[in-house]
Amino acid sequence: MGMSVSDYLVFRLQKLGVKEFFGLPGDYNFNILKSIENNPKTSWIGCTNELNAGYAADGYARIKGVGAVVTTYGVGELSAINAIAGSMSEFVPVVKITGVPDTKFIKNNTLIHHNLNTPDYQAFIKAYSNIVETTTFLTKENAKKEIDRVLEILIKEKKPIYIALPMDVCNATINETYQEIEQKSDEINLKEAIKCATELINNSNNPAILADVMIKRFNAKEEFYKLLQKSNYPVTTLLMGKDLISNNESLNYSGTYVGKFGNPEAYNSINNSDCPIFIGTVISDINTQGFDLKFNPNDYINIQGNYCVIKNVLYKNVLMKDILNELAKVIPEKNSKKSDFIYYYQNVEKKERLSGEYFYKKLQDFIEEGDNLIFETGIVNLALAKLKIKKNVSVNNQVLWGSIGWATGATLGISIADKNTRTILVTGEGSHQLSAQEISTMMRNNLKPVIFVINNKGYTIERILSDNPLDKFNEIAKWDYSKLPYVFGKNVYSTTVNTCDELDEVFKNVKKEQKDKMCYIEVSLDMFDLPELAKLAIAGDKLDKLAL
Repeated sequence: MGMSVSDYLVFRLQKLGVKEFFGLPGDYNFNILKSIENNPKTSWIGCTNELNAGYAADGYARIKGVGAVVTTYGVGELSAINAIAGSMSEFVPVVKITGVPDTKFIKNNTLIHHNLNTPDYQAFIKAYSNIVETTTFLTKENAKKEIDRVLEILIKEKKPIYIALPMDVCNATINETYQEIEQKSDEINLKEAIKCATELINNSNNPAILADVMIKRFNAKEEFYKLLQKSNYPVTTLLMGKDLISNNESLNYSGTYVGKFGNPEAYNSINNSDCPIFIGTVISDINTQGFDLKFNPNDYINIQGNYCVIKNVLYKNVLMKDILNELAKVIPEKNSKKSDFIYYYQNVEKKERLSGEYFYKKLQDFIEEGDNLIFETGIVNLALAKLKIKKNVSVNNQVLWGSIGWATGATLGISIADKNTRTILVTGEGSHQLSAQEISTMMRNNLKPVIFVINNKGYTIERILSDNPLDKFNEIAKWDYSKLPYVFGKNVYSTTVNTCDELDEVFKNVKKEQKDKMCYIEVSLDMFDLPELAKLAIAGDKLDKLAL
């Protein structure tokens, strides 16, 4: 018994949860696409360009655990490379599959289309080797072993991998048997880590927890909740881990950590702690609001996906799930006072002209339990910090890599991955212009996300970062956004809102229309209508000095 190499690759990915593959066709990947279409449990989602396909695979993987994007050699794979770099940056397991020319052309170094003027069949895999966890160039001899190897790395490290698959190798026959991927902690390191962590916590007076997105990436939410419930320690989350705890859960939760720019309860709980416990944290500039964290490395615990650092000692091969599960059994409960501070949008004044604060307050009320939210990088991501999150809401953003345009493509992937759940996208119009054509793919696949395009007349995040917020290089083309989706299809409810009353009416209409149609709303705001966090953390007094 056996199956072709491309059939085996598709089969293995389907077993890992990949039911839909994103990408574009090209003559070098036809055999791969046929394997996808011939597998009764997988299907092909053709996108408008490879970059968007990569974004879609990234969004899909955030929901399903693994995503896959297929392109042709050279021109296609280089178009997707930025998306895969983002997946690498944010620990999103995406399989990048490239269909490459026949082995005979590679061996003879033949100059054929999609190649450099001086042929180099290793050039593009070399490029990808810098932005994925591992790469492989399949041959008839190594295909089985290499597919199994790179997929094991994908699952264990939660990072993207790259596979180059020549046309002729696709059809080679290999054995279809495989071993399930097992993940285990090093027992000695695990026991030592638990002992050290427990001693540190027992000797502390006010331990506190700072949680973040790697808890989601390494599938440790259940173990994380057990620890919170057992310990009753104060807990706050960074922006990337916004959805780890809902505001209506009975936990000692003080909301999103935004440094010194707001939410003093969260700030003080972490920075005054004599034993801060970081779980799955990404310590980057935007995620921490300027690295505003004060702790002694000798007094803190840092638990990551497959390692931990306790009292400045590294414990390798310790899985987050395992150490959280064991700590929940032995961790002492503290009688920590529950936070009285409430950090979310409330009591926003209603005026005639629509404001960002009013929009986000109404959006907060509109969100329902179980929704999938996607927030674009830039201004809207900073607005997310104050949003009140309900139970089982999934928040998806790209804080670290921060590639504008990601969110629209990711919305396609998330909508495909979870067709039975409402998906809501909030994006700035500047970011949206990079990938808006993927709206057509959503409509083509009968998807019905609710999309809010915040039109504040240019690259607002760049304006407040610039020396002169009115520099012309931060201006963009003026689109009539509410008419845009009608270019791609008719099954859509679309409009523009300028006032608070219009927004109130639109939210009523969206609730009626959302089950049957895509809802696409242009939200018109003033140029320098900024979320509170953007004003405090970035703009400062710059706008006041310019009398804007």
